[in-house]
Amino acid sequence: MQRRKFLKLAGASGVALALPTVASRAQTSEFGSPELIAAAKKEGSLVYYTANFAEVEQRVINAFNKRFPDIKVSMVRAPGGQLITRIKTEVAAGKLSADVIDHSDRSLMLPLVDLFRDYAPPNADDYNHDAQISPKLWPRATLVWSIAYNTELVKDPPKTWMDLTNKKYDKMTSQVIAASGGTTWTRILFEKQVLGADYWKKQAATHPTLYPSGAPMSDAMVRGETAMGPLLYNAIYPKQKDGAPIKIFFPPEGAPVNPYASGVPKTAKSPNAAKLFLNWCMSKEGQTFMIKELGNLTSLKTVPFFPEGFDPKVVKVWLPKMDDYVKLHKQWVEDWNKDYNYRQ
Repeated sequence: MQRRKFLKLAGASGVALALPTVASRAQTSEFGSPELIAAAKKEGSLVYYTANFAEVEQRVINAFNKRFPDIKVSMVRAPGGQLITRIKTEVAAGKLSADVIDHSDRSLMLPLVDLFRDYAPPNADDYNHDAQISPKLWPRATLVWSIAYNTELVKDPPKTWMDLTNKKYDKMTSQVIAASGGTTWTRILFEKQVLGADYWKKQAATHPTLYPSGAPMSDAMVRGETAMGPLLYNAIYPKQKDGAPIKIFFPPEGAPVNPYASGVPKTAKSPNAAKLFLNWCMSKEGQTFMIKELGNLTSLKTVPFFPEGFDPKVVKVWLPKMDDYVKLHKQWVEDWNKDYNYRQ
């Protein structure tokens, strides 16, 4: 009797001890094979080129390092066009330093596809492949546009995209220039195709302040140097979380969304660390972090949850057609520059 009781308890204990092992195996498969992880730790570092905001990406790197503290990530951040120029220059000289390239403009990445090695994350089938331009490049980040305003300066805030054309907001609005990068081009395309062919002219008539990217515009809004305007949610949401007097909303006409294109170059010196970094970013854990902490959306077919304030029943996600995204870019950016009287 005692022996049977002892064996029963031992068996229960054995099952309990086995559970963490099973969980550990499941966790390992989520981020890659044990061999990949071991090889990545042996490499110990990677160089990460990105067109996203440095402040935002540093948070991603910090979260990755909580899971994999043995791998140092050196970030090189530049605006979209400058980053492409750097990549092309380094490739021509045979000195591309990047182990991972992460870019906002899929049309600019399309001619560079052959620079990248074959890569797919462990959960590749969980992704919406309409967000991709190549099987080698993945939507590591999926950014969404919103409208933000400083509550100390704006007492009668806008409620829609069209409200930003209202004359009562003369000299109160701001814009990121059309040539800033792929995310801004997505918004520019949305404005003309959804809000109307004359939207730019109407909005430009409010004499907005123009910024080279969302980072200085969001900083200026926090400081009270500009009152309101369209901003990528992940550029302004962390500042709101930190206590800045900012309100953010997603207008009912739609939320333009821009998936990034991210991959591992064939010349990567730390290909295993690069794949592990992307695997983590693409995993449910990584995507959940980016939604919850940064305010991103996701290109996963099943969305874990939405950013604060985003109601998918009210606001529709707007993803540009890839053909329009590529073919209309040059002429429409030139047209935008004329409407806003912007000269590079």
